[in-house]
Amino acid sequence: MTSLTTFPLNRRRLLCGCAGLAALSLAGCQPSDPNASDGLAPVALDNMASCSLDGMLLADFPGPKGQILYAHDKQVHWFCDTVELLSTLLAPEQVRAVRAAYVQDMGKADWARPSGHWIMARDAIFVFGSKRHGSMGPTAASFADATAAQSFVQSYGGRVLRFADIKPEMVDLSGGALHDTRM
Repeated sequence: MTSLTTFPLNRRRLLCGCAGLAALSLAGCQPSDPNASDGLAPVALDNMASCSLDGMLLADFPGPKGQILYAHDKQVHWFCDTVELLSTLLAPEQVRAVRAAYVQDMGKADWARPSGHWIMARDAIFVFGSKRHGSMGPTAASFADATAAQSFVQSYGGRVLRFADIKPEMVDLSGGALHDTRM
């Protein structure tokens, strides 16, 4: 039997032991999603999510949706249409730091009731000017790959643009109701 006097428990050994146990316990808590630790994973859309700009329920309308995660803000900001999201991201007066922005890959999501299939907005390929409408009328269909975007153009028309090619005036939201001849 070993005597306690041969391995004296001093403050240094106690602290090192506690630190080692703490490190081991934290190592088992690593998230499985590599983006989850920094809050960059897209948030799942639920039926009560409403647009940050106009309060519309996203689930009530067709077409691609968007979400922005701002720095220093844990709340997700939803957009019922990609044009609204792009307008917010590209507005010259936009001063909030964006951690991540997502749109839906319409090559995989159902147009009538899109759910999931989130991709980074800055990596997406957009189709402007198609015959397909979103919640606010004409929209920018978003895709993860160029082949799906080209197939969409063949079926519904429009032109393909990368995020870097989109200009603020192309997603201007001012005067929408003013120019609506159905009102």
